[in-house]
Amino acid sequence: MNKITTSQVFYDVDGLNMVAHLARPHGEGPWPPVLIGHDGVGLDDYQRSRADDLAAHGYVALAMDFHGGQTFFGRPDAMLARVVPLLTDAPRMRAIGRVALNILLGIPDVDVNRLLALGYGAGGHIVLELAKTGAPFKAIAVVHPSLPQANSHDWRDINSTILLCTGSEDPLCTPDQLLDFAHGLQDAGVDWRVNIYGGAQHAFWARPTNSDGSPTEGLTHVQKTVPGVGYHPKHTERAWRAVLDLFGEEPK
Repeated sequence: MNKITTSQVFYDVDGLNMVAHLARPHGEGPWPPVLIGHDGVGLDDYQRSRADDLAAHGYVALAMDFHGGQTFFGRPDAMLARVVPLLTDAPRMRAIGRVALNILLGIPDVDVNRLLALGYGAGGHIVLELAKTGAPFKAIAVVHPSLPQANSHDWRDINSTILLCTGSEDPLCTPDQLLDFAHGLQDAGVDWRVNIYGGAQHAFWARPTNSDGSPTEGLTHVQKTVPGVGYHPKHTERAWRAVLDLFGEEPK
């Protein structure tokens, strides 16, 4: 494992001042870069920890922000008011993602030819929109993502390997939705796979917390959430291993 350095990255897009999280290994590169899109709730400690873990594995990881430094834990109505209009506006999603991607690719010692992406929820939709419009990701992992249209014509020029993950009990990103989308990828000749985690709900990686952010005991969320969200620690680890396995297929 590599020693790492972390820092905040500030930039403006979508009328907001974003506060991204950058993690990178010590030492000289070039390192493969990874763009991370957070869940609709916002950039939190979990996604930051994923960037840190990727850096320890030898990647430069930028966890983008698309809420202007806000998180919406316990405020599902405010989250939906921000996220729902965004998910219906593909050009806006691409603009948000493109600014973060350009920052990542401008970091010294990254190998732009080994670009990877990871997205959760709404952040999964953003990285898929970037791929659909030309971002040269070698591999993309999305976990309970919001999905673009499964039109095979949109994906014929994609050279990425795509991993799609969801829980069997997720009402917001169902296994059927992933498979419908994957059929479009199949028709376009894209290399894809689907992981379905038995018994898991939406955002199954999100550990329940108190209003001050401290962890709670058990699996049930204390703070108010959208319906269908539940923590599943075993599948959280399994999904993360699947992401590392996917990225590990690309030569470093």
